[in-house]
Amino acid sequence: METPQRYIHGAALLATGLLAGAFGYGAANVIPTFGAVPLDVRLTFHTTMMKVNEPIMQSAMALAILTTFGLAIAGRGRVRLLALGAGALALTSLLVTVFGNVPLHARFREWAAGPVPDGYAETFRRWELFHDLRTLTALAAFVLIITIAVVNRPSSRQGE
Repeated sequence: METPQRYIHGAALLATGLLAGAFGYGAANVIPTFGAVPLDVRLTFHTTMMKVNEPIMQSAMALAILTTFGLAIAGRGRVRLLALGAGALALTSLLVTVFGNVPLHARFREWAAGPVPDGYAETFRRWELFHDLRTLTALAAFVLIITIAVVNRPSSRQGE
C-alpha cells in the first residue's frame, strides 16, 4: 500500500473503530441501564445525553464516511471495493440515526417535559432497534476496513 493510502487507511481504521465502539458501548451498557431505572430518570438522562451525543456522534459518522470513501478513491481493486462497502455502511449508520433515532429523541424530549403516552414502551423498542441497526452497520464498516489491512498485509516470509 502506498504511503498516502496507508495514512487514509489508518484514519479510516480509527474513525470506523471509534464509531463502532461508541455505538457498541451504548448497546452493551447504556441501553440496559435505561431499562433498569424509573421512566422519569430514563427520560431525563436520555434527553440530556442526546444534547451532547448527537453532534459528537454525527461528526464521528461523517468522519467515518469521509475516510472510508477517501480510501476508496485512493485504493484500487479489492481495497476500493471493501472501502466502498465500508463507506456505504457508515453512510447507512448516519441515515438510520438521522431518520430513525433523532426523530424519536424529539418525542423523548416532549415526554420529559409533559405526560408520557400509553404505549411508550413500543417507541423505546423502536429506538433500540434503530440503535442496534446502526451499531451493526458501524461494526460491519469497521470489519471491512480491518479486512483491507489483512488482505494487503505483506507476507512475513520472502518468496511466498
